[in-house]
Amino acid sequence: MDTYITIMAGIISFISAILLSPIIIPVLRRLKFGQSIREIGPSWHNKKSGTPTMGGIIFIIAIGVSLVFSTKAVDIKVIFAFMCSLGFGIIGFIDDFIKVVLKRNLGLRAWQKLSLQIIVALVFVFVGLNTGELSTVIHIPFYNIPFDMGILYIPFAIFVILGVVNSVNLTDGIDGLATSVTVIVMLFFGIVDINHLSLFSYVTIGGLLGFLLFNKYPARVFMGDTGSLFLGGAVVSIALLQNNPLILIIVGLIYLIESLSVIIQVTSFKLTGKRVFKMSPIHHHFEMIGWSEKKIVRVFTGITIILSIIAYFGSGVIS
Repeated sequence: MDTYITIMAGIISFISAILLSPIIIPVLRRLKFGQSIREIGPSWHNKKSGTPTMGGIIFIIAIGVSLVFSTKAVDIKVIFAFMCSLGFGIIGFIDDFIKVVLKRNLGLRAWQKLSLQIIVALVFVFVGLNTGELSTVIHIPFYNIPFDMGILYIPFAIFVILGVVNSVNLTDGIDGLATSVTVIVMLFFGIVDINHLSLFSYVTIGGLLGFLLFNKYPARVFMGDTGSLFLGGAVVSIALLQNNPLILIIVGLIYLIESLSVIIQVTSFKLTGKRVFKMSPIHHHFEMIGWSEKKIVRVFTGITIILSIIAYFGSGVIS
């Protein structure tokens, strides 16, 4: 992939997000697409009520615009990754629409959201395998050896997709957190890529950095499920298309911890009636013990940078 084209695509995405934000945010506010704060969340989050959500539309459009301008450099893998991400983004949009327009704060019912996610995951996996864009052979980090999962790849890939998409969604709980962490994860994938997916990585980074100017604390806009599910789809589709899904255990550890904190909290409370954390996902636990949102974002992003450096040395990719 031409480095110049990749960099320019990222810059176009960045500028597009900056230009779109002052246009889309007032529209979202005018349409009363404001975030409703759940009562079970931290009480000090109540001041965020009414902040426009569904802002993920901003970087999704920015990414799309950049890819259009970079048409000559866009190959089937990039299109495949973008369409997978968009599929999950649409599910998030439906969920957000139900929350903010129909005023049902929980959005899609759990079984509805999961069913739609499974459909998108199945389409991605089966189309990918049938077109040869996906392979049942995956890379084992640090051992630099291929492992053919055979038929087991299908349930494995679907499990990974659903896990990552929903983990990124859980990470989007405080201003700028999911955005910042995902910028680092995408930078990692852009650096280690050998399958022409670096273009998608860098246009996503550009869009997120432009969006972050409006999403950092105090956020003027939230990405909503529209954005977080799109990002989850972007992260996992790149990992699978690079035949490198296991590296997500390292580079995406923050996502994993966010999910595990919820699982541990729910399981503990159901079995013992006691909570392990003051609140889950875990970023709320740190809020409850006095950490500021800015500190949480800095620490979680810093951890992801360190993990990405570690993952780099075990990230051999199967071409």
